[in-house]
Order: sequence, then C-alpha cells, then structure tokens
Amino acid sequence: MRVKAVIAYNGNLFKGFQRQKSTKETITTAIETALISLGIYSDIIGSGRTDAGVHATGQVIHFDLPDFWSDLSKLKEHLNGKLQAIEFKHITEVSDDFHARFNAKERIYRYIFKTRKPTIFEQDFIAHLPLNNSSKLNEALSCFIGEHDFSNFLKTGSETKDNIRQIYQAYHKRRGDYHFIYFQANGFLRAQVRMMTHTALEVANGNLSIEQLQEQLALKACYIKKLVPPQGLYLARVIY
Repeated sequence: MRVKAVIAYNGNLFKGFQRQKSTKETITTAIETALISLGIYSDIIGSGRTDAGVHATGQVIHFDLPDFWSDLSKLKEHLNGKLQAIEFKHITEVSDDFHARFNAKERIYRYIFKTRKPTIFEQDFIAHLPLNNSSKLNEALSCFIGEHDFSNFLKTGSETKDNIRQIYQAYHKRRGDYHFIYFQANGFLRAQVRMMTHTALEVANGNLSIEQLQEQLALKACYIKKLVPPQGLYLARVIY
C-alpha cells in the first residue's frame, strides 16, 4: 500500500531534507530510520527538497507499506513517538502510482521576519531583517508573478536543464510585529525563494531599483545574488 503523509519539521536540527552521503542528519534519513524500526523498508520521496535550516509545516512525502501495516492512525502514533523535530500530521492511502514530487501542481512557501530582533524563543524560526517601504516591497514582489526564466535567482552550482517556473502569487502582509512574504508557484529552483525575497527587500530598502530587478529577471544583467537567512522560510503547503 502506498501512503501520502503531510509532515512538519524544525529545519534547524537538520542538514536539509534530502539524504546525503556525508551526514545522517537529514530529514529523509531520520524518517527512514524510524520506518525501518517498524519493519517498513521503503525509500521516502518528498514533494521537494528544503535546505539546511529551512522549516516545513506542509511538506508531503510518499512511501510504501508492507501488508501487515494497515492501521494508519497507529502508524502515525508510532512514528511521532520515535521522531524528534519531525511531526506526521496526516497519513492517507493513495493510488500506487501517486508521486509526491511529480504529481504536485503548486507549492506555497512562507517567509517570516521581524524588523526588530526576535526574542530568544523566536530566533530559530523568524528572521531579523530591515524593511523601509512595504509598498515598494509588494511592487517588487509583483515583478516575479508570471512565467520567467529564473536563471539569475538560483544558487550557484545548482543549475538545472530548465530554469523556467510559473509564479502565481507573490505578496507581503504584516500582522503586528510580524512580516510574511508568500510565494505560490508550480515549482521552485534551489534557494530561489530566499534569493527573490532578498532581492525584493533590497528594492524596498532603496538599495536596488525596480528597473534593475526587472533587468535581472529578464537576464539582461545580474546585480545581486544573495540569500535571506533560512530560519524564516517554511514550505507551507503542496497542492495536488
């Protein structure tokens, strides 16, 4: 039986989502180790990779269960009892051809920051960044909406065959002392969200013009390729 699971995790305690040869401190390795202890020998496949320090409230994975595991509520209870900093929120049966990555239609990321220093209880989960002009920030974010070649908005060394992605929504909201930036797209390149966020904030803070951002997006120039801290980034939802 193939199952789909929605999970949340504290990315600060891991070196990233994907399995790595150099370390066992990944989300994939932690989950697969827990599964093996329950007699489940299946690789897990995620909707996408998150980097070290990046969190999730709605990551989706799939894996296959042996016949003797039919009680999904009990499986969820056992997994949550074995894992630290990872929570299984839902486990549901899906068709045998379901694929967490390839069947995903849209992904939503949320970035959270404060303009004044987060408290000691927040500092692992909320970034500390300046913001001078919220209107300019939303103007900058709106430039990303649509289909673009994001070759100037991905981490060096992580190039793919196709860097074209469709952004459906990109906007900023404030709730009290907390600032939220949302991106919704058919997919993202490695570090794309963090790089777009940094670039938009540079416009909002007067260090980059809208025209320069548009030139970089159109691949006519490349002015800046920096990342905001990972602590504020969350994979919030995957839509199928």
